Order: sequence, then structure tokens, then C-alpha cells
Amino acid sequence: MEKKTIIELKDISVAFGDQTVLQNLNLYIRDGEFVTLLGPSGCGKTTTLRIIAGFQEPDTGEVIFEDKCINGVPAHERQVNTIFQRYALFPHLNVYDNIAFGLRIRKMPEPEIKKKVEEMLELVDLKGFNRRSIDSLSGGQQQRIAIARALAVDPRVLLLDEPLGALDLKLRKDMQVELKAIQQRLGITFIYVTHDQEEALSMSDTIVVMDHGEIQHIGTPEDIYNEPANAFVADFIGESNILDGVMKKDFKIEFSGHVFDCVDKGFKENELVDVVIRPEDVDITSPDKGMISGIVTNVTFKGVHYEIIVDVKGFKWMIQTTDFAAAGDEIGLLIKPDEIHVMKKSKYSGLYGDYSSFSDEMDHISDAEEIIVETEVENEEQDL
Repeated sequence: MEKKTIIELKDISVAFGDQTVLQNLNLYIRDGEFVTLLGPSGCGKTTTLRIIAGFQEPDTGEVIFEDKCINGVPAHERQVNTIFQRYALFPHLNVYDNIAFGLRIRKMPEPEIKKKVEEMLELVDLKGFNRRSIDSLSGGQQQRIAIARALAVDPRVLLLDEPLGALDLKLRKDMQVELKAIQQRLGITFIYVTHDQEEALSMSDTIVVMDHGEIQHIGTPEDIYNEPANAFVADFIGESNILDGVMKKDFKIEFSGHVFDCVDKGFKENELVDVVIRPEDVDITSPDKGMISGIVTNVTFKGVHYEIIVDVKGFKWMIQTTDFAAAGDEIGLLIKPDEIHVMKKSKYSGLYGDYSSFSDEMDHISDAEEIIVETEVENEEQDL
């Protein structure tokens, strides 16, 4: 049975000064869904969340909640609640009073508040923490209290803006599982903002990939990963080899000097296209048995597999395999028809997919820069 739409954004545009942040954005979100807004720093995902929350009014367009336009309705009158990366817990109040805060503002009788707080503490697996001070809690425990406080007022929609960003990796992964379990238990809509691709893939029913204020792809995690809409989506979601190709005819694609069988059709004959092949979908063999061959330039052991960079006619492929090959070896590559994904050319063509400059060190530097930029953008948006 199709779930009904709870939120719809129609032709939403927002500009801060001369900078366009959202451009004619259209999106609908179904009741009971876990939806993730995913994209790089400054793509407009946090602004989209703030518009739904009522913290930011769009310059143009409508915000529809259960078939009613809620433009101009203040945040505290909307049936949504928000959890930020900075939990905004009250340090002078204990755990019980933090969770009870919103209920007391709504003038709920104290016996009902007590019952509700106990329910929320049990939900987030912190039963018995009622009288603990906020300062005595770990980061993960504080996150759980923030979730409990947000859910105590029974919102129809919970908005989560990078809520796990301050946690260490193991705790972050544990909380991903917890959040998904809580969402499924309660059956309410979660709208989650992140730039972490793995987080989006592991938690979401639907992922909305954004860039420069525009939606690039909406789909299930499987759709987004296996059938990306363009080179940006393919590169942003996991690792991808993205090559120039020519669609010779239905089910026949040429790239890297070889014509391959594929499962795609509907393109013009000899149309220039982008070809996406995931690193884990390439098998290595001896050069004489491969469809194409190349020279190994770099090998990194990743524990469960090797990450191998291969130079094929000047294009650097990434291959993830349990088979070992040493730097300097010539190897052959085997690719099955259903592992080849063909996309139309876009403004992102030629920008991604070659691993000539790839290294673990550069990857870590990029991650650090992204976190710094993301924080700066969020601060600017909130100041505005």
C-alpha cells in the first residue's frame, strides 16, 4: 500500500544576497519514511531542512504539510521537531527536566509528563538516568537525550541536521543502527541531513542527492548506488570508474578501445555517453584473458580486499579485489554486462572517475577540508 505524502516542497528557491542556495526545488516526502538529504558542503541540504522546520522562509515556492500550505507558520506551531549536531541540551537541568521541558511548555499535567519521560528514556535505552546531570553523560548519551527530548512532544516529523557528526566512528555507527530502529519502531517520518555517503546508504528508505541547490537524483539506496543519474551522483556515492564511451547500438558499448556487451538500451546509435563501473565489479586476470589490460601503479591492502590502481591507456582505474597484484604487473580486466552502467552526458561529464591523483592521504585531507567547510557554511546559513 502506497504511503501518503506528508510534506511537499513546490518550486522552492532561496538566495542569500547574490548567492542562490536553492533553485526551483521540488520534493515530496511520504509519511513514515526515513529520507536523507545528501550532498557536499553548501549544496543546500541544511537550508532545505530549515525551510521545513520553519526557521527559514523560502523566497519563492510553497511548503505543503498534509495538503495545507504552511508558509509563514512559525516553527513552534509546526508538527515537526529538530535535532542539531550541537545538541542544545540545558546544562543546568538534569536528564528528566531536559526531556520534560517541551511538555511543560505545553502545560501537560505532571503525572503524564513523568510517564512520558519514562517512556522516552526506555526508548533510547537510558532507563534510570532521570536524575543524572547533563555534564556527567558521554557524547552518545547526550545524543540519546536530545532524541528523547525531541520525540517526547510527539512530532509528526523529526528533522535531524548532521546529528552524529560530533561522535567518534564506532559510536556513530552504533547510533546509526539505533536511530533507524527508533524510526521503524515509532513509524514517524525522519528527514536526515548528512554529507556521509555510508550513513545515507545504511539508514535511508529514500536518498535525495543534492548539488548547488538542485536535486540530482532521488531513489532508494540501491537505485542511487547501482543506477546513478549522472557522473556527480556516481562519484559522490562510493567509488566509481567513470569513462567516456560510445553507445554503438542497444546492448553494445565501446570504451577503453573495446566493445562490451551491456544491458542498456534506448540511446542513439554512436551517442557519446558516460560509463560507470564500480571498483568491486571488476575481476582481474592474466593480460591475455582480459577484455582490456593495464599496468598496476599502486596497491593498498584494506583488510578484506586490495585496492588496486591500474593504468589502462592513460586512464587510472580503481579495482577492489581479494586477488593480489603487485605494482608494475600487467593484468587483464574482466567486466560482466550487468556491471556496466551507461549514463547520458551531463554538465558533470569529465569531472570525475579517474584515479590519477588518488591516495589515502589525499582522501583524508579532503575529508578534513569538507568538515571545516561544512561547519562554515552551516554557521553562515544560521547567522542569516
